[in-house]
Amino acid sequence: MKRWMAAFVLGLSMASMAHAAIDTYEFAQESDRERFRELTKELRCPKCQNQDIADSNAPIATDLRREIFRMLGEGKDNQQIIDFMVDRYGDFVRYKPALNAKTAFLWFGPAALLLGGFVLIAVIVRRRRVQRSDTPDSLSAEERERLDHLLDKTKND
Repeated sequence: MKRWMAAFVLGLSMASMAHAAIDTYEFAQESDRERFRELTKELRCPKCQNQDIADSNAPIATDLRREIFRMLGEGKDNQQIIDFMVDRYGDFVRYKPALNAKTAFLWFGPAALLLGGFVLIAVIVRRRRVQRSDTPDSLSAEERERLDHLLDKTKND
């Protein structure tokens, strides 16, 4: 019974995907179609955040694709379209944001964190090595004599 229920749910989910809306745009030239593909792959969906607008089914992604199609029809170039999207949604809408003062952390932050982690590990390892090398010398003469006496006692037993 559980298998039948799972199969039924799977069938319903696949049926809903089959009825999903598919954008169909008619382009005057094949170069416009290629530019549309390139732009929709380059721009991130503001709602999904980890999908480009070409693959997203979110309503805002549909609107962005429609807007790109409209702007291509008006004869705008790729940079004008990207600038419009960045002005409207911020640098986050681009997968590869331009390097400027606002996005420097995005570009260099991961490398700085990784470098900082390596420095931290090196400091910890170095401190532990210093502590280990200090351990035998940290006993006083009296403590060493007592330790030798205890070790000799256990050897004889």
